[in-house]
Amino acid sequence: MFGPSCVWTWYVRAVAQDVIRRQGLNSTIFTKVRLLGAETEWTFESTSENATQRLGILLAKQLEPGTVIALNGNLGAGKTRLVQAVAEAMGVDRSTVSSPTFVLIQEYQGRLPLYHFDTYRLKDTDEFLELGADDLLYSDGVCLIEWADKVAEVLPRDLLQINIEHISETSRTFHFQGQGPRSINIVNALKREDPSCSR
Repeated sequence: MFGPSCVWTWYVRAVAQDVIRRQGLNSTIFTKVRLLGAETEWTFESTSENATQRLGILLAKQLEPGTVIALNGNLGAGKTRLVQAVAEAMGVDRSTVSSPTFVLIQEYQGRLPLYHFDTYRLKDTDEFLELGADDLLYSDGVCLIEWADKVAEVLPRDLLQINIEHISETSRTFHFQGQGPRSINIVNALKREDPSCSR
């Protein structure tokens, strides 16, 4: 039985081959498209707090200035817990990291500046931009945005999407998708760092 990534790779292959056939393009274009489709997604299964902490450490190692991470998932899915793990791995005291539901933005100083957004209570993207988000999204820090779907239209095109699925009291599934060169590199690096948990 083929998994989602296999199906997606097959689909990209079929589309690319059709374009090549119709347009008479060089076959190297097909190779680039196929690799892009095959390498942008990764799934991590967490069955404990320790596993989520390990994921945060793996992710923190790959972050560089300008990285923007979109976190989505239902209430209690584990968005803030992942942010805590990333922040701690980057040198921030975990006890100082909480969901910025009422202040909307928290700033932490670690290996890189971390900007932690919670857009749950925002009415629209204008309110998000009025907070000065636009400057922070294109800064030398790392932005982690909870409920990012609410402001998706103003986020950078190079974006690391993490959708978190609540499986049980102790289990979560983290679906990663890289959109843009920097984010794709992060996803690929995560696969190399922990191949036993990727699919």
